[in-house]
Amino acid sequence: MGRRIVPLTLDNLADLPLPCRSCVFWELDPVRGREAVDGGKAEQEKEGWISAVLLEWGSCGRIAYVDQQPAGFVLYAPPAYVPRSQSFPTSPVSPDAVQLMTSRVLPEFQGQGLGRVLVQTVAKDLVQRGFRAIEAFGAAGLERPSCLLPADHLLAVGFKTVRPHHRYPRLRLEARSTASWREGALELLLGGGRQEPVLRPF
Repeated sequence: MGRRIVPLTLDNLADLPLPCRSCVFWELDPVRGREAVDGGKAEQEKEGWISAVLLEWGSCGRIAYVDQQPAGFVLYAPPAYVPRSQSFPTSPVSPDAVQLMTSRVLPEFQGQGLGRVLVQTVAKDLVQRGFRAIEAFGAAGLERPSCLLPADHLLAVGFKTVRPHHRYPRLRLEARSTASWREGALELLLGGGRQEPVLRPF
C-alpha cells in the first residue's frame, strides 16, 4: 500500500473532498462567508484564499494519498489569515502558534493513523518555519459545525486544553515535541514496508 503526504497547492486543490473544497467557514468572516455561499462563489473564494496564503506565507495544507487516492487533508495558517477565528469565545490564538483550521480523513481510510500523521507533518513544517505550537478550536458536545474538530479527537492526537469552554475549548500542541518523534515511528504510522516517500515540507 503506497502512502504519501504532499503540500496543498492550487494544482491539487480539486483533490479535497466535497464539500471541503468549497467550504469558506474559516477563510471568510461570517458575513462574507454567507454572501459567498448564497452567491455561488464559495469555491472561487476558497481558491483565492489559498492562492493568497501561498503567495504571502507559504504552504498552508497537506493532502494524504493512499494508492494514489486522496485519503485526507489538513489545513492550517496563522490566525491573521483566518477571519472566523476571531468570533470564538476562546480566541485569540497565541502569537507563537499557527491555527489548525480543519482536518479530515475519509471514512474508508479512517483507523489507519492518518489523522495523527497529518498533525505530525504540520508540526515538522512549523518547527522549520520558526513556530512553537499548533492551536485549534475544538468542539465539545454532540452538536458542532462540520468544520470544527471534536475536542476529544484533538486530545487523542496530543493536544492539551489551554482555554477551557463548554462548547469551544482552545487546545494547543507543542510543535517541537511532536516533530521530535523518531522517523521510524512516522514510517510505522504511514504503514511501514515499501512505500512512496513522504515529501518534506518546503
